Parts: sequence; C-alpha cells; structure tokens
Amino acid sequence: MKLHPISIPYRALSRGISVGIMLFFVGQSLTGTDVLPFPLAGPALVGLAALGVVAAALWQVAYYRRFEYELTDEGLEIASGVVSRRNREIPLGRIQNVDISRNVVQRALGVSVLDLETAGGGGTEASLRYVGYDEAKRLQREIQRRKRGEESEDGPDAATADERDETEELFELRTEELALLSALSFDFRYVSLLAFGPAALPFVPGVAELAVFGGLVLAAFLTVALWAVSAAVTFARYYGFRLTRVGDELRYERGLLQRYDGSIPLAKVQTLTLDANLLMRRFGYATLAVETAGYGPGQSPSQGSEAAIPLATRERVLRLAREVETFDLPAFERPPERARTRYAIRFALGVAALVGVLAVLWLITGQSVAWYVPFTPLALVLLAPVAAHLKWRNRGYATGEDHVFTRNGFWTRTTKVVPYYRVQTVIQTQTLFQRRKRWQLADVVIDTASSAGGAAAAVDLNAADATALREFVGEKLQDRLAERRTEDAGLGGRSDPE
Repeated sequence: MKLHPISIPYRALSRGISVGIMLFFVGQSLTGTDVLPFPLAGPALVGLAALGVVAAALWQVAYYRRFEYELTDEGLEIASGVVSRRNREIPLGRIQNVDISRNVVQRALGVSVLDLETAGGGGTEASLRYVGYDEAKRLQREIQRRKRGEESEDGPDAATADERDETEELFELRTEELALLSALSFDFRYVSLLAFGPAALPFVPGVAELAVFGGLVLAAFLTVALWAVSAAVTFARYYGFRLTRVGDELRYERGLLQRYDGSIPLAKVQTLTLDANLLMRRFGYATLAVETAGYGPGQSPSQGSEAAIPLATRERVLRLAREVETFDLPAFERPPERARTRYAIRFALGVAALVGVLAVLWLITGQSVAWYVPFTPLALVLLAPVAAHLKWRNRGYATGEDHVFTRNGFWTRTTKVVPYYRVQTVIQTQTLFQRRKRWQLADVVIDTASSAGGAAAAVDLNAADATALREFVGEKLQDRLAERRTEDAGLGGRSDPE
C-alpha cells in the first residue's frame, strides 16, 4: 500500500521551504567572498531558493512513489528509499506500541503519523508519514488483532470492528481536573532559572534602584511567568485525555494542538510508576505511568503514551493501577539513619564549595562589595539537616509476594512497582564513599526492559540489607518464571520473553 497522496504536497512544502530558506541565507553569506566567483544579487538568491524548493518537491514525489508497506499475518513489511532501497519486516510479536499523532494542520488535511515501537528499541522502529487517519486506526487495530491470532477485519465490517470488542472506559480527564493538573504540575526545576534574574535588573526601569526589593519583585514575576508557561504546556498536552481498555490493551487519546492516539499492550507492561510532586501530595493527588518494553517515560514519540493517568486522587490512581497489576502498597523501609547524616554532610559540603567559588571570584575580580557578601550562602548550612531529613524520609523500598517496590524523591516522589517476572537484572553498587567503614551503604538497581526511563532503585541501604534484597529479588524472579513456564505449558502456549 502507498502513503496518502496528500503527503506529497505536505512534505514538499514543509521540506522545500526549509531547503529554500537555507540556500537563500547560504548564498547571501557567501556573496562577496572568494568562495563564489560571482556575486549573487537579490533575484539570483530568490532563484536559488526556488530551485531548492523545486528539488525538494521532486524528491518527495520520488519518495512517495518508492515507499510501500503491507501488513501481513507475520508482520509489517516496509520498502523505502529513493537512491538506495531498504526493505524491512517488523514481526508482529515484537511490536509493543502503536501510536498515532496529528497536529492541527494534519487534522485539517485528514492525515496522521503512525509510529511503531518494538521491544528494547531506543527509538521509533518505523514511521509512516503520512497516512489517512482512518488507515492509521485500521493499522493500529489490525496489528493488535493479528497479534492475538484473530482473523483480519479488512472487509466492509472493519470500521465497526472495535464495536464488537468489549470497550471499558477506565479514565476520562474532566475539565476541572485538567485545570487542577495544569495548576499543580509546575516543574520545580524551572526555579533554577531564577538565578538569571539579577542579570535582568539593569534592564528593568525603576527596579534596579530598589536593590533587594527589586530582586524579589523580579523573582516573583519570573516565578509566575514560568508557572503560567508550565500550566499552558500541560493543558495543551493532556486536553481531552481518555483511557479505555479494549481486550488485552489500553488505548488513550489526548492533546489539543498535537493529538495523540496510542495503544499500550497489557501483556508487555514492565513497570508501574506513581508520581506526585510536592503540590500534588499536599492536595492528595498523583499520576500513573505505565512503562512497556518499547520505551519508558520521556522516550515515546508522543512523549507520554505511557502516561495512563495524568492526574487523579491517590486512591483512584491506586485503584486504576490495580487494573493493570494486582498489588497492595506495603509499608516502606527507609535507609538507615546514618544515611541521613551523610546527606546533611553532602549538602553542607556543597554550600561550602559554592562559598569557596564566590570568594575566589571576589578576590580575582576585585568587585567593590562588602567582604561578607560572598559568604552569605553559608546561612544555607542551617537548612542542611532539614533537607537531609526530607530526602531520607522520602526514600525506601519494600517487597511483596509478586512485586518489589522502590520510592525516591522529595520535590517529586516516584514510587515504582515492578513484577518479579519482569526483572531483567538486579545490580548492587557501592560508590567509593559508600564503601567507607563509617557508612557501609549500597544501592540496588532493579532493571527491566523499560528501564531506560529510569530503573527502580533502592538507595543507600545497609550493605548487608542490599545483598539480601538482591538475592531475594533474584530468587523471586526464578520462582515466577518457573511458575509462568508451567502455566504456559499447561495451556499449550509459550512464555513471553519480554
């Protein structure tokens, strides 16, 4: 089958304009140099840019004519390439996620981008740019149906195929929840940008003379501006979010300017991630991410197909998480108290290093400021015990009958739920400082096929406890794999290697 015919002018226009503008500015920058033996006047530059647009358009015509794909019972076959040919076959069993994305222009034209992710893939395995939206939905539906061994629905009843599947709505983000999500999803890392605030003071009329007060006003203004930007991005990202369950997969829709439709196969789920920043915890909310073998958070082409629940009450998030994996959230065991002492020392040393850098800069530059100004950050040392306690309090791990749990982070507390049978490797590590006799600490990293988005980690445990945890998870992994092999043998099937 071919791409949508409208992909020719769409790609030609977008690529042609880029090539034309590039040639225009390259020609303009080279005019009057030894590189060009003759000057390029205005009409010549325009002609050069037009030539680039035409060349790009012809290339897209050739690309369209040479691009073909076909969905078979074994996989998706793609043949492409203008100068050199490339033939690929992606087995159905390796396809993890099928995502559809459409921006505003593409929605108006009725075309979309179809991206496929495979197990262990660090990026998009295949991308169809561009196919009709109905064709993209058909491919998404047919890939999952053929993976289940069901008959093809390419006939006249294909449009109503989903209606015969039992569709269960799991979650829909209401307007008030979207507004709350936008308000609570401020990324506190943006606060670091306030460090650039003082540099802008000389350019703010009437504020520079106010010294400290002016700095506070500017910092407050920047904070509100960053908060507004973060809220707007979140609103556009999760507008119209809806999550349903169709058979053995989750399907989601979301997006205002860029619309995404994706599928998450439940059989390929590796890890559940529950996140809650400081504001969300204060009001009793959380988010849920479902990581599959294709990719983890932040890696998907849609940057969020793994986000099962963008915002809901903590109880509702836990209830929906148990729709994917059956578990009870246990009590977490925190690191030993000497780890908290270590955190306080590290924070204090960090402040001391900052003061040292400021003092050296003061001596080198000879700035006319009071001698004590470079040493004012030393006041932050008083906060080191508080920061250390908060970091220690929000770390921990726990083990259950079928899952291992880890928790880390104060500003954004992340809880990971990992089924034992999904574990790939269990790694125990010790830094040079953790090995010191005074500390005797160690980390345990529990890796899965989706851990590129961040592996589950039990941090700063007693060295003996870390060894026990590593061995326990390894034993549980072998037990669960043996049980699944027995179950699959009884069903005449085959265990899922992912």
